[in-house]
Amino acid sequence: MNAKRWSRSGVTFSLILAAAAAGPGAAGAATPTPVPTAGAAATPSHESPFACNVMALDEATRKRHFDELGPALRGRRRAVRELPDGYEFEFPSDSKTIQMTQEWAAQERLCCPFFEIQVRMEKENGPVWLRLTGRPGVKDFIRVDGAAWIQK
Repeated sequence: MNAKRWSRSGVTFSLILAAAAAGPGAAGAATPTPVPTAGAAATPSHESPFACNVMALDEATRKRHFDELGPALRGRRRAVRELPDGYEFEFPSDSKTIQMTQEWAAQERLCCPFFEIQVRMEKENGPVWLRLTGRPGVKDFIRVDGAAWIQK
């Protein structure tokens, strides 16, 4: 093989091999950082109460979230699916709705950190799904506080 062609990657690869062979106790060797496995959930040190903390959003963001994005998304909602631990909402896949859904989700996680929020876009320009789930009690919270979202 051409030594010049492989020199940069070869040096990097050699350094990685040397560090691995030296072990964690070697001078200058970094202790490997554990990497969470797929599907491993972080264990929170505390659980937030079931209450929307509207003060987690500044005034302009609060207005956009509750007075603009929420009503606009509810107007675009195509379907509601009840899940064992929450609800899932179907939206059209146009770029404006996708942007609004992601913006709403990013804001919602600030004021309601107890939600598990997922935005899923199906293949082949299929629908966009917004999923709100969580620990026991979340579904009941959505039924009361988010009643406008689940009305058909």
